Amino acid sequence: MTDAERSGPSRGPSRREILQLAGAGLVAGPGALLRAAGAAAQGAGGGKPPLRLGFQVHRTGIGAVYGRWYERTTSAAVALINESGGIDGRRVEIVAEDDGTDPKRGVEVVEKLATQHKVDFIFGTLFSHVVIAAAPRAGELKIPYFVVSEGYHVASGKLNRYVVQPGITDVRAQVTAISGWVTRNLGKTITMIFPDYAFGYDHRDFFSKAAAAHGARIAALIPIPPTETSFTRYFPRVPAETEVLYHVMVGPAVLTFVKEMGEHFGAKRPQLFGYVDSLEGVDIASPGLEYLEGSYFWEAMPRYAGEYPTPAERTYRQRVGVNDNGASVQDPKDVATYSHMFGCWETLYVIKQAVEKAGYRTPRDRRAVIEYLEGVQSFPEGLEHPQGPKKFVGKLHQVFGQQFVSRVEGKRLKVVHRTAIEDSMYPPEADYTKQPL
Repeated sequence: MTDAERSGPSRGPSRREILQLAGAGLVAGPGALLRAAGAAAQGAGGGKPPLRLGFQVHRTGIGAVYGRWYERTTSAAVALINESGGIDGRRVEIVAEDDGTDPKRGVEVVEKLATQHKVDFIFGTLFSHVVIAAAPRAGELKIPYFVVSEGYHVASGKLNRYVVQPGITDVRAQVTAISGWVTRNLGKTITMIFPDYAFGYDHRDFFSKAAAAHGARIAALIPIPPTETSFTRYFPRVPAETEVLYHVMVGPAVLTFVKEMGEHFGAKRPQLFGYVDSLEGVDIASPGLEYLEGSYFWEAMPRYAGEYPTPAERTYRQRVGVNDNGASVQDPKDVATYSHMFGCWETLYVIKQAVEKAGYRTPRDRRAVIEYLEGVQSFPEGLEHPQGPKKFVGKLHQVFGQQFVSRVEGKRLKVVHRTAIEDSMYPPEADYTKQPL
């Protein structure tokens, strides 16, 4: 007799089955993974109330590909946390709201999550223009706002004490870490192509400064609107003396960008150093990208299995449902945003640590969570932090970690250099601990 025959027609998936599906990324539909993770954890929490986390997710807009994978990663982490007893014995519930990757809607989402859904904390925002717009409202509401972005906006000290970025490194740290390698190995006359908004400006400002410190020169700066759909008119602006073309693009047209760059430069291209943002969600083996062979990319977490062969990375990859090529195990054409989405996983485990160590019970204890985190100095590598070990600087509310330089070889990314955490450190320019809570 089958399980269905024994249980009758009303039998739904078992807790074990849901966990297996969520861990493999096989539960379909927007929000379905999060619902599955919550359903799988009915046993966690006992008599304690659930811990409600507001998830500000880019389901639509230019950040949709990131939002889709942020959501899958979040569901996988929550499933594992609840499977292991929850957070301080409390089952974790995710309340997700789409902000459309839009600053105005971002503010509205923060308001809704805090006042209508009454979540304990908010996390998940990626695109910097949304973070910058929404963070002030979180500060006014005095609700911890855990962003999974990369801009320097948190570490700059220009936001507020309730905003923390503990699960992913910022652009300034990234370019500080890799700039010396680029100038030593690829060239010292550099043209930069970057998005025309805050994230791109961080690349422009901090890489320019870091490159100059290594004796390099920026030949030209070429900003491109993030909603641009064709890029051919920008490439003629690259000066002929350019030795290195540094590119970082985001949004739905990234495949068009890299294809058109190849069509313009062909075999006579300068050395290419790109941030993998220009290829997040894109298969490197796509037709038209053959010219990328031999070029270099920054990665925060290597896309291809075996390039950072740790037990934690392998388990993380399996739980989220990513195959050896960095795509969905369910759909090999659905390429992950692997260099960014780990930030959701690690941020959730930081929240877990802070709640349990600070003794968080109700929103009255939110101050204690912030104060606890400001005293944390490091996070060890392991299943909770599969990207690698981290150093946390409480004054900046910012985490620092290792970075990777990878080379395109045989239509794959092969790691050729891994930085130390110390390579990414820069002098603090702010101190959130002096701000009121």
